[in-house]
Amino acid sequence: MKVVVDRNIPFIQGVLEKYAEVVYLEGREISRTDVLNADALIIRTRTKCNRHLLEGTAVRFIASATIGYDHIDTAFCHANNIFWTNAAGCNSSSVQQYIAAALFHLAEELKFELSQKTIGIVGVGNVGNKVARLCTALGMHVLLNDPPRERQEGSKDFVSLDTIVEDAEIVTFHVPLNMGGDDRTFHLVDEKLLLKFRKSQILINSSRGEVVDSEALKASLRGKMLAECVLDVWEREPEIDTQLLGLVEIGTPHIAGYSADGKANGTSMSVQAFSRFFGLDLNDWYPEKVPLPASTVLEADCRNVSEQNVIASLIQRTYDILADDARLRMSPQTFEKQRGEYPLRREFPTYTVKLLGAHGGLQSIVQGMEFKTLH
Repeated sequence: MKVVVDRNIPFIQGVLEKYAEVVYLEGREISRTDVLNADALIIRTRTKCNRHLLEGTAVRFIASATIGYDHIDTAFCHANNIFWTNAAGCNSSSVQQYIAAALFHLAEELKFELSQKTIGIVGVGNVGNKVARLCTALGMHVLLNDPPRERQEGSKDFVSLDTIVEDAEIVTFHVPLNMGGDDRTFHLVDEKLLLKFRKSQILINSSRGEVVDSEALKASLRGKMLAECVLDVWEREPEIDTQLLGLVEIGTPHIAGYSADGKANGTSMSVQAFSRFFGLDLNDWYPEKVPLPASTVLEADCRNVSEQNVIASLIQRTYDILADDARLRMSPQTFEKQRGEYPLRREFPTYTVKLLGAHGGLQSIVQGMEFKTLH
């Protein structure tokens, strides 16, 4: 058996060699010649699994170690008996951490209290749910928009996109990329929608770059039609629009989900799916050693410090979003290299927090963010 693997998938090297001939390649460079006699592919979003790559090959199985799967031509796979799977939800807590870091930076920059703000979450799958849980824990008013879920579950818990834009001060997008159909998300944020935004509003996109029309967004930002914008994803990655980068408050190289935990989850889900499909003994496999930061205990003196500042300090000590922003601004042409060499980041549950002089409410908020706490 032969399997072609994206060399940038972490923790996977040495795992499958007992069972197959394993070829590691750069994801963007995997070609039809490479997969002609391969039984399986384990890839990320940079490998376009379509007719051009797959037709006439021996490929029977594709696993993507990512939440998104718009890089897989699922119709072609179904028609040609190629089983495919993605790692749904693998890095949802990582994106939650990214959004938390962005929100607290914006709150400090624009001098507002998060607990007094309404946030609209567009797309309430694994990631959107985690973000909603975070924002609820922070005391924010949360509005949800998810047309597919609304059709299945009823409208009680959901509002329209227009209502989100009308009522929320912050709007964050967590939708899959759908190029057509009733739930089309390609250029969901277009000139028409952006004209409905107010100058005081904030837009965040960490879903897919093509969800936002870059030219329309540039026009809005240049015209001061938004207060701020945070982008982790970009049209035409990795050749991103540097003019747009210069206009956003935070710009990062598609790394919102790049915590070590999210990567380990994505790899394990792919390996386990591979194992089940081919009848191997890796159904419970998980990386043995996910690296830890120098310290996993965070101490915070809460006396004479605002609740928001305490939480902001805790988040910043787990993840410095501005360091990612600075690296991208310094060298946008190394977008892919920055992703491939992304520094260690661990999620909130890795850390134990000791709050000195905190009231019970703050303790509850920190626990609601999934930190461990010491009493």
